[in-house]
Amino acid sequence: MSPSVAAEPFADVSVDPAVRGFLHRPASPRNAFVLGHGAGSNSRAPLLVALAETLAEAGFAVLRCDLPYRQARPYGPPRPGDAVRDRQGLMNAVNAVKKLAPGKVFLGGHSYGGRQASMLCAEQPGLVEGLLLCSYPLHPPGKPDRLRVQHLPALRVPVLFVHGTKDPFGTIEELDAARKLIPAKTELLRVEGAGHDLGFKGKARREELPGEIVAEFWKVVG
Repeated sequence: MSPSVAAEPFADVSVDPAVRGFLHRPASPRNAFVLGHGAGSNSRAPLLVALAETLAEAGFAVLRCDLPYRQARPYGPPRPGDAVRDRQGLMNAVNAVKKLAPGKVFLGGHSYGGRQASMLCAEQPGLVEGLLLCSYPLHPPGKPDRLRVQHLPALRVPVLFVHGTKDPFGTIEELDAARKLIPAKTELLRVEGAGHDLGFKGKARREELPGEIVAEFWKVVG
């Protein structure tokens, strides 16, 4: 079945780094959303596509953006020096979608994209009005002592975490402990039996999950 809101290529090259990706834009969007991808992926990631389609059907203008490191290199993970520029790219994407809808703007992403989104929100209070973190990479697999939580106390926006019970980047218990560092409202949508891909790997799909995420997110930020 084809989505009710078709995606169109999107680019804004008037800013540096440029914003590139795919835009889902319903006829009269009320709110807007920017989604970033994981470290080994891009804006065509199946989870991001499914989320964007579901959000668009709910009235959001949604931009799935390719982070700057991915625009520079079509394959491979980000390098240690890429993060600052990737956050600037997300900020440019947020500013781009603010022109597309009169209501609220939200930000999120999968794994690395979500982590950079959360760091940007900590650095730029008031930039968006809610944060969606799918498979937040709390620590490298097998290294629970290397927690990526230093910026969490600076978050001032509502946050929905979506996390699989078999995610090697953090257990549910570890994520619950990390959530307590955030002074704003947070919730956790637990995905039973899912790993870091949340059940979206290859041709596999958890068809019901995007709708559950959107419904739970709206409870957190609405």
